[in-house]
Amino acid sequence: QNVNKVETAVRMKHIPSGISVKCSQERSQSMNKQVALKRLKAQLLAIAQEQRLASIAAIRGDMVEASWGAQIRNYVMQPYKLVKDARSGWETSDV
Repeated sequence: QNVNKVETAVRMKHIPSGISVKCSQERSQSMNKQVALKRLKAQLLAIAQEQRLASIAAIRGDMVEASWGAQIRNYVMQPYKLVKDARSGWETSDV
C-alpha cells in the first residue's frame, strides 16, 4: 500500500542571509515550492523592514514626548517677567 508514495517536500535556503524554509504541506512539489518561496519572501521582507526601522530610529535619536513638563523653555509673563531655559539652567527677567 505504501509503494506509490512520492517525496514532495521542498527546502529552500537564501544563501546571503542563511535563512532556510521547509514546506511539505501540499501534495505536489511545485505547490510546495511556491508556498516555500512565499514564506521565504515574507521572512526576508520582515528582516528588511526591521533593519529599515532600526536605521530610521538611529537617525531620529531619542524622541521626547510633547507633554506638560517636557518643554525646553518656560515663559512666565503674568506675575513677573521671566524666561527660563530648562536645558542649560539659564534664566533672565529682561524680557
